[in-house]
Amino acid sequence: MIDVIPGILEQDLASIEAKVALAAPHVSYVQIDILDNTLVANSAYMDYEGFSRLISSYPHLSFEAHLMVANPHTYIRGLVDAGFKRLIAHIESNDPRLFLEEAKLESAEAGLAIDGPTDIEQMEPFLEEIDMALVMTIEAGFSGQQLLPETLEKVRAIRKHFADLPIEVDGGINGETARVVKDAGATRLVSTSFVFKDPAGVTQAIEALKNA
Repeated sequence: MIDVIPGILEQDLASIEAKVALAAPHVSYVQIDILDNTLVANSAYMDYEGFSRLISSYPHLSFEAHLMVANPHTYIRGLVDAGFKRLIAHIESNDPRLFLEEAKLESAEAGLAIDGPTDIEQMEPFLEEIDMALVMTIEAGFSGQQLLPETLEKVRAIRKHFADLPIEVDGGINGETARVVKDAGATRLVSTSFVFKDPAGVTQAIEALKNA
């Protein structure tokens, strides 16, 4: 069964808390997006103390941070101290290798993401060093976009050469596209709009993704 990771991009802690509460009974991981208007033209809630209180409230749930920021290494210590287990930065950031080195020094699981328009060749030098890969199946920055079919070739290319590497996909993931990305080689599905579009239907949405 594929892993489903609800994604959360919000401007305030209360909205994050509400979504985590809806998803927590059904998943083992939740992703929180970190944006600061540097790598993409959007921002999101970012307060280490708030994250720490949230994460400590869910001892049986793990959290990953998707860092859509230009200088992800500057966030590592604060996020790890807040309780995040997995950190994912973008290869489009200023120094992804520095991020990987410093994340590992903090004993965090470290992954890299590749944005929808970026060529897979930019990811290749890092694939032997990372704990997981995140393929954006949209252009990063905003929820609610449709999956770009051409991005599936990146998933296939990574899977061809790295049979055991966990591959997440993020962007336009719903009951229909889940099967497509799974067939391409993805092992983790990050879904935001589809999971949370109807608060009363979160359970059904997550189950639909798991069984795609």
